[in-house]
Amino acid sequence: MTRFPAEWEEQDSVLMVFPHKNSDWASDLKSAQSVFLRIASSICFKQKLILVCDNKEEIKKMFCYHDKISFVEYDTNDTWIRDFGPISVYKENKRVLLDFEFNGWGGKFESSKDNLVTKYLHKNWHFGIDKLIHEDMVLEGGSIESDGTGTLLTTKKCLLNPNRNPHLTQSQIEKKLKDTLGIERILWLENGELLGDDTDAHIDTLARFINPHTIVYSSCDNLDDPHYESLQQMKKELEQFRAYDNKPYVLIPLPIPKAIYKNKQRLPATYANFLIANHVVLLPTYNDPRDKMIVLLFKKLFPTKEIIPINALRLIEEGGSIHCSTMQVIK
Repeated sequence: MTRFPAEWEEQDSVLMVFPHKNSDWASDLKSAQSVFLRIASSICFKQKLILVCDNKEEIKKMFCYHDKISFVEYDTNDTWIRDFGPISVYKENKRVLLDFEFNGWGGKFESSKDNLVTKYLHKNWHFGIDKLIHEDMVLEGGSIESDGTGTLLTTKKCLLNPNRNPHLTQSQIEKKLKDTLGIERILWLENGELLGDDTDAHIDTLARFINPHTIVYSSCDNLDDPHYESLQQMKKELEQFRAYDNKPYVLIPLPIPKAIYKNKQRLPATYANFLIANHVVLLPTYNDPRDKMIVLLFKKLFPTKEIIPINALRLIEEGGSIHCSTMQVIK
């Protein structure tokens, strides 16, 4: 029996890749590293962190303590390990790591080095003796969301996009996901996408489970915002979904931040791209008037965890946020 756990279940560690001079962060590397340093420090205060970096000895100097950090020197194209890191599942109650193919979000970016990171970490025993299974399908971690009880939430715009697996039909993709992840059903969203998003509508920018009966989702009530119609349609779809007990999900809106631009292009800022770790929830903020309201909301949603707001403006300049830059490994 295989089970795909939810993010709020107990984790062994979190993976990150530190920005380096040969990545897209090069134009303002120090500001990028400062945000990643804040994320990493918030995680490793109480939880193991595996940090991939280009120069282990130099990066070590940036951290005050090392007892919960494994520094791994390895070359990468970029830092969005959510999409090329291992996906953890339980098989017969034992942890197994799945290594899917990563093609740079449909061939938009060079990704050959990133696609090898999981294999390298496994080969060098950073996951202990756990089994690693290679899967011959393109799949990014940010494109799937699990409730831990057999339900997968995802988007058609990403998983059915011909730039991922053009040789597979929807039914074939569904079968592959059920076979590899052990899920029983898939909730497909047809609507919802953020301007400036290179991922073709990753679910972790739009809607997230926070327990098996509750979904938080990106929302927009501004009629003049180009996101309005798509996110309203997505909301209607979410209202039609049912949990395992056949009851409607509790839906909690996360209003999208005010428009943020770089080179006249709108960036895909969203509060949905948070990370749930063992003792904390890392929440992206954007110097937005809504930030304080969202922080207070998350304190109510996660009363047993510390909510750590992290300014994600530098992250969103490169198209991602906190969840994109991390990947949890289950216990």
